Amino acid sequence: MKNGKIPNPNVIHPIKGYEKEIYIKPTISKPNIIVGDFSYIADSDFESHVTHHYEWNGDKLIIGKFCQIAAGVEFVMNGANHQMNAVSTFPFYTLEGWNMEPPVAADMPLKGDTIVGNDVWIGQNATILPGVHIGDGAVIGANSTVGKDIPPYTIVVGNPANVLRKRFDDEMIELLLKFKWWDKSIEEIDSLIPVLTCSDIDTVKNKIRELLA
Repeated sequence: MKNGKIPNPNVIHPIKGYEKEIYIKPTISKPNIIVGDFSYIADSDFESHVTHHYEWNGDKLIIGKFCQIAAGVEFVMNGANHQMNAVSTFPFYTLEGWNMEPPVAADMPLKGDTIVGNDVWIGQNATILPGVHIGDGAVIGANSTVGKDIPPYTIVVGNPANVLRKRFDDEMIELLLKFKWWDKSIEEIDSLIPVLTCSDIDTVKNKIRELLA
């Protein structure tokens, strides 16, 4: 391991002397946020980027391993939604003095858990809307607003976010989804770095085929 140190997913600051990048998992205090090992954000506080996340909705934010989340990213959760099947969208029940009980769940446009796969890169100031599922290896462009599911290893950009292209051909994507490098041990991942960072995709494809055989 580099400089004799073993990567530790339970440290908060993985870069010595730099506090504006943290591993997210060891900082989580809320049970409805689940984050995998080594996923980081370019900030000193992750939970402030998760908005409208109220326990009574029961929705979860689930993020996989080795995700890279840039500064200014916001995860908007289901609590931001207002009742849409009535004359007014005004949330009287949330404000003091108004004689209204909370709507039943069936009257609210709740969209379920927000799920981000593994090795996902989310660019600066992107917004992830409630209930979105982002596949492994996807890339979300800066300033994008993601309101629908994103397939694995797909690049999306814009507001609303639209598919720009797949990162690799279908065979390569299938191999990567089978290989699941992020689930291997730290030692195995360290040994795989030359493969994971190689720009010769055909060489990588052949190597992963060998490892899966």
